[in-house]
Amino acid sequence: MLRRLDSRRTKANQQTDGIDEGYYLASQWQLIWRKFRRHRLAMLSALVIIFLYSLAVFAEFYSVNDYHKRHVKYAKAPPHTVRFIDEEGNFHLNPFIYDMTQKLDMDTLKRIYTEDRSKRYPVRFFVRGEPYKLLGLIDSDIHLMGVDDPALFFPFGTDELGRDLFSRTMHAARISLSIGFLGMVTSFVLGCLIGGVSGYFGGSVDIVVQRVIEFLVSIPHIPLIMALSAAFPSEWSSTQVYFAITKSASRNSSSLPRTARASGGQLTLASTTVMPK
Repeated sequence: MLRRLDSRRTKANQQTDGIDEGYYLASQWQLIWRKFRRHRLAMLSALVIIFLYSLAVFAEFYSVNDYHKRHVKYAKAPPHTVRFIDEEGNFHLNPFIYDMTQKLDMDTLKRIYTEDRSKRYPVRFFVRGEPYKLLGLIDSDIHLMGVDDPALFFPFGTDELGRDLFSRTMHAARISLSIGFLGMVTSFVLGCLIGGVSGYFGGSVDIVVQRVIEFLVSIPHIPLIMALSAAFPSEWSSTQVYFAITKSASRNSSSLPRTARASGGQLTLASTTVMPK
């Protein structure tokens, strides 16, 4: 009995030693990943971010209609209601929508949209629709979902020009998410570069850089954005102006140089201490 207990303790100690050895021999990225995957909320957030970026990258595939196309007869149309139960109370495994008709209210001059229960169109998946280029390279016309002609499917409704809001949201996500990512990368690179130069040279260079950063931080955010929007060339597109304003008015680009400056100062101190004169 005692021999069995000793053997079990020996095996447990060996396993513990193996775990400790693997922990201490792990790289910094392995330690980060080990701690990250144990955090359930962080893993869930990562999955949400991956899903959103997949929508942005493959926006043409997820779009139901051409986001530029105007459907004049359906201007300011409400979203279609996806149903599983028809008017008679029968359940359908395949979702469907009813056709939408509109009429003009002569008193308020507003369009009133109603469902035509006599026309039912099933929502189909992986259907052929408007042609596009996947990732700007591959020609395709396959979309995630759609309905048969002559019906139109508007999951989020339409705007005042009759353009599909769902498709426009998919393409807008591409711009919003890419600008945030590129802005973060640009801020990181410029912050490390400027802060590294400030911390390495020190003296008057450090003073000038830090005073310029303090001046930029002291400027109110909204007036700065208004001034930048008026200063950029008029021939720039809205995407270029938005990216430039986001990058120029970012507070991260002003705080990162100070962090890099501190790191640069430590590296300079270490190099002067270790290297012989």
